[in-house]
Amino acid sequence: MNGPQDMGGATSFGPVVPEPEKPVFHSEWEARVLALTLAMGATGTWNIDTSRHARERLPPITYWSKSYYEIWFEGLNTLLKEHGLVPESRPVKRVLKAEMVPAVLARGAASNRPSAAAARFKIGDRVRARNINPRGHTRSPRYARGRLGEIVTVHGAHVFPDSSAHGRGDDPQWLYNVRFSARELWGSDCNDCVHIDLWEPYLEAA
Repeated sequence: MNGPQDMGGATSFGPVVPEPEKPVFHSEWEARVLALTLAMGATGTWNIDTSRHARERLPPITYWSKSYYEIWFEGLNTLLKEHGLVPESRPVKRVLKAEMVPAVLARGAASNRPSAAAARFKIGDRVRARNINPRGHTRSPRYARGRLGEIVTVHGAHVFPDSSAHGRGDDPQWLYNVRFSARELWGSDCNDCVHIDLWEPYLEAA
């Protein structure tokens, strides 16, 4: 969906001002929000794509007026309500205990999946990011849609977020790293480029 999170290349939001030696957390509550989000994700009640979609469904004025972890907190509240976990409680599938966290984070969760279909593109192919406007979750950024790029890496088939976020299964799709020139994306008079991981349904042959 074209939600408030998709701000790449958007104007009128001012410059990005990076913090030198930025701390991981500015306050203790931010660490707690991350811990709560990880703990609830580990229950198996929803997946990472569902969690992302909950945050990007926030009203734009809410999203833009909040800090990073405030957005995470609002997204978690949304999921807890939608799954009937508050104000009443019900059993969850799994429980992530404190002593389990280091091993779970270190292990991660693989998103690669087998696919019966062959990859449509190969390294060196010129492709165009499809100009789509989906109503649901997508990882295709607006600033790249309709733009020409080149396949530089074939990652293999992976879980397709557009399906996973809505409970429609993994729907494995081929994933590529695509290189776009800054000139192609924004008309910049420079030699910079941007690399974006894009799933096959987001692309078409140029």
